[in-house]
Amino acid sequence: MSASLERGVALFKEAIDAPIASFFSSCVHCGLCAEACEFYVDTGDPKYTPIHKLDPLKRLWRQEYTLVGRIAKALGLSRPITDAELAEWSELVYDSCTLCARCSMVCPVGNDIAYMVRKMREGMAVAGHAPEGLIFATTRTINVGSPMGVSIDTVKAQIRHQEKETGETIPLDRVGVDYMVLLSSMEVVNYPEYLGALAKIFKQAGVTWTLSSDGFEATNSGIQIGVSDLAREIVQRVVDAAEKLKVKGVVSPECGHAYTALRWEGPNLIGRPYPFEVVHIVELLDRLRQEGRLRTSGKTDTPLTFHDPCQLVRRGGVIDQPRNLLREVAGDFRDVADRGVMNWCCGGGGGVSTNDRAEPLRLAAFRQKKEQLDAAGVSTLVTACANCRVVMEEALEAYHMEHVQVLGLTELVAEHLAQAEEARKAA
Repeated sequence: MSASLERGVALFKEAIDAPIASFFSSCVHCGLCAEACEFYVDTGDPKYTPIHKLDPLKRLWRQEYTLVGRIAKALGLSRPITDAELAEWSELVYDSCTLCARCSMVCPVGNDIAYMVRKMREGMAVAGHAPEGLIFATTRTINVGSPMGVSIDTVKAQIRHQEKETGETIPLDRVGVDYMVLLSSMEVVNYPEYLGALAKIFKQAGVTWTLSSDGFEATNSGIQIGVSDLAREIVQRVVDAAEKLKVKGVVSPECGHAYTALRWEGPNLIGRPYPFEVVHIVELLDRLRQEGRLRTSGKTDTPLTFHDPCQLVRRGGVIDQPRNLLREVAGDFRDVADRGVMNWCCGGGGGVSTNDRAEPLRLAAFRQKKEQLDAAGVSTLVTACANCRVVMEEALEAYHMEHVQVLGLTELVAEHLAQAEEARKAA
C-alpha cells in the first residue's frame, strides 16, 4: 500500500463517525436516492446511485467496525481498498455529486448521503484522487485568496468601475459598520454589477457596510475538495477580518455553497461560535423589506421563474425570502413544479463547476433543469447564486436555449428600487 493510500484509508477510518456508522447500518437498500439524483435520472446508469458512490467507505466500515466484517477480514475473505479502485471512484465522488443533498431528502430512514460523500472526499483527497481543477482552485485560494486567482487588487479595480458607473461609494476596510460583505470570485469576475446593486440598496435602506482587504472571498474550496485543515484556514480568514473590523454581521453573497460553508460548517471548523451574525444577502434583503427599509417601484411584466440554489434551500432553509422579493418586482412570477427543498441542482455545485473532466456529465444532468424551464414557459430565470448562474448560462448555450436569460436576484431588486423622493412619500 502506497503512503498516500495508507493516509487516505486512515482518514476514511476517522471519517466513519457515529452518524455515518448509523447511516450505513440503517440503509434499507431501497434505491429511492437514485431517483432523486439528476446524474442517475438523466443517464440511467446505476453506478450514479448515490449510496453506491460510498461503496469503498461502506466496505471499510463493515471490515473495521462490524463483527461479521472483522471475522471476514481475519479470514482473508474481504477485499482491501486499492488505488485503482479509488481512481475509479473519483468520478463518482467528485464528478457526479454536487453535494446538493436531494438524495438525503428522500431517504426513508433519514440518512444524510451528501454528508457521507463530503466525509469520503477527505480520504479521497489525501489519497491523491481529487480532480486537478479542485486542487488548483484550493491552492489558489490558500496562496492568492480566491479559487479563481482573484486578488484584492482585482476587487479594488471592480470597486472603482462600479463606483464610476453607479455614482455610489463602495467602502473598503471600514471599522464598526453593520455588515462586512463577502464576494465570490464568480461575482468579481463575471457579475461585478452585484457590487453596484448592493451600494444602491444599502444606501436606500440606511445600512452601513464594508468590504475587507483581508477577507473578501466567500467560497471555501477546502470543503469542496474535502480537506478540513484548508477549509478551517479559509473560514478563519473571514472570521479574523470580521473581528478586526468589529462588524455586527457578515453577509454571504449570492452563493449557496459559501453560505453553508461559513454559517453552518464554519463554527465547527474553527471550534468556537462567531461573535457576529452570518446572513445570506437574500435573507438580509427580505429582512429590510419587512422592516420597510427596502422600497421598490414598478414590476417587470416578463414571465420569470426562480432557481433555488441547493445549499441555500436544503441546508439553509432560505425558501420564502427570495419569493417574497420576487413578488415585489415581478408581475408574472411562475414557480416551477419541483421547487424549494426538492429543486433540481444546476449541476455544478460541490466543486463540479471547477472540474473540467466533469463537464460532459454536468451538461447531461442539466436536462432536468431544461424540463423545468420548458414547463414553466419562461424566458427569464432568476437565481441567488453566482455559481449556479454561470453553470446554467453555459448549459443554456449548449442546449441552444439562448432565448433564456439568467439574472441575479439582488441586481433585479436594485433595478426596481424606488427613488428617494418616492420612498420619503411612502414613509
